[in-house]
Amino acid sequence: MSNDTTSPDQSHQILARASGASIAYHAVAGSSSNSLPGIIFMTGFMSDMTGGKALALEQLARERELAFLRFDYQGHGQSSGEFAEGTIGLWAEDALAVLDELTEGPQILVGSSMGGWMMLLTARTRPERIAGLVGIAAAPDFTEDLLRQELTAEQMAEVEENGFVVVPSEFEDDYTFTKALFDDGKEHLVLREEIPLDCPVRLLHGLNDQSVPWQTALTIQEKLRSEDVEVTLIKNGDHRLSEDADLARLTRTVSALVDSL
Repeated sequence: MSNDTTSPDQSHQILARASGASIAYHAVAGSSSNSLPGIIFMTGFMSDMTGGKALALEQLARERELAFLRFDYQGHGQSSGEFAEGTIGLWAEDALAVLDELTEGPQILVGSSMGGWMMLLTARTRPERIAGLVGIAAAPDFTEDLLRQELTAEQMAEVEENGFVVVPSEFEDDYTFTKALFDDGKEHLVLREEIPLDCPVRLLHGLNDQSVPWQTALTIQEKLRSEDVEVTLIKNGDHRLSEDADLARLTRTVSALVDSL
């Protein structure tokens, strides 16, 4: 459930949480002369806000004079905390705090991989603030629906006995999966019942995604109450969807959604 990361960006700002945690973020102010929604990008598991998708969307926002925000969850990127201490609920709280404290007016949430889970949880909590959603290889409920099937019986036993297991990753860093991650994930599942959202939703998913099956996008659209849901399946598309053609498709999708609003 990881996504792309690039070199650290030193010019980030900080949102201080009541817990003492600090959330690193970058914000672009939109033009005061338009009433178009802002955009918030939500990264994936073990990813950060310096990846290609986040930067491509920021460039789009600058070109169109839209408000834009990207951030790191606790334990990710330049935010405080240890990754292994994070949970779905904690990261969802970070996403909600960013929406509540750093943005104004309607927002389009763009969620990549685990960020797709975050965007659904955020939108479900603040539906009145959400103008639209764009999922990129969205992976809601992955702790329950994917990880438990992918890990071996021995690995799951290690989770129960030791509280965590470290698994090699196809990306840069190995994955650390904790018992707290699994237990907390159960409390935040979104695909077990109707998702009570009525905003327009766009879902992009690669048919060659080796981390999250493309069928997940179809399950999401089935569960959404909204009647304005479009699923785009990309032939030869992988999980990251960070090639130049993928980034161009993403920015076109978001720009068209802005225009439709």
